Amino acid sequence: MRTGVRPATWGWLVLLAVLVWWRPASVGLSAQSLTYSSGQNVSPAYEGWEIGTDGKKYFVFGYMNRNWLEELDVPVGPDNGFNIGGADHGQPTHFLPRRNRFVFRVPVPEGFKESDELIWTLTTQGKTEKAYASLRLDYQIDDVVRASETGALGAGSSSPEIRANQPPSIEIQGRKSLTAKVGELVMLSAVVTDDGIPKRRGSGLSGAAVNNTGSRNVTAETRVNRALQPPARVTVGKNVGLHVTWYVYRGKAAVTFSPEQIMSWEDTRAGANSPWAPVWAAPQMPADGKVSVTATFSEPGTYVLRSRADDGALTADGQVTITVTK
Repeated sequence: MRTGVRPATWGWLVLLAVLVWWRPASVGLSAQSLTYSSGQNVSPAYEGWEIGTDGKKYFVFGYMNRNWLEELDVPVGPDNGFNIGGADHGQPTHFLPRRNRFVFRVPVPEGFKESDELIWTLTTQGKTEKAYASLRLDYQIDDVVRASETGALGAGSSSPEIRANQPPSIEIQGRKSLTAKVGELVMLSAVVTDDGIPKRRGSGLSGAAVNNTGSRNVTAETRVNRALQPPARVTVGKNVGLHVTWYVYRGKAAVTFSPEQIMSWEDTRAGANSPWAPVWAAPQMPADGKVSVTATFSEPGTYVLRSRADDGALTADGQVTITVTK
């Protein structure tokens, strides 16, 4: 059968077909590697279920804010709610940048079966995503899983020390509901205790030059060389050591903390004041375990501020509600 196409032309047609097939894949791969400061949505995440110290079962959730800078606010309701037991299950309404793991937990409803699902729906930037929580056996988590997922352990590794680790405890001093005025300094204090496991370790370098981070007695050349080294592991890495940080859990990002607070989210950039940064070390904790900060509000509203004690592997949370007026 004659095609009307000369043999030499077939080669060009084949090459063209290969290019047409390959181009979308390469473009898609490039798009996936892009990162954004703002304009992207937040995806809710189901981390798994666990058995608490009270013997009850809990669903554990986190989220991924695809922005590096933009912090989004979504009030409890149709755009930030659950399908069972009402919309409010204690989830955040203020979403910090990037990956935030093991943020809150929800008691498993009475009579919940393995085939049932508790669904967290979150709509941001015009996009709706859902996290589906179930009691499937392979979704059960424990402290070793938490330590591994947050980066205190390498993937699939464990040790007698880490298996013996107990989470820190945190006690917020004073009343848990406060009132303040715009511009007024609000003192917040938390007392933290821990078992000293895992032992404080890291790169020996600190992030931002603030007084709640570790030492910075290294040369600029050493800092740059460490920061430019390729990753040594396939999972996120974290410098361990007990520290405390405050952040906005509900309410606008109209809060200034002093001193500057350590990141509670996975900021992996060199120089960041973050346990996940390659050049950071945990600060030395006060002997009495008491850590104080001040918060100043630039806008009126109701705020929930959360304090997180983090030993590098496990965490404990406390929070206060502050009503701010003009």
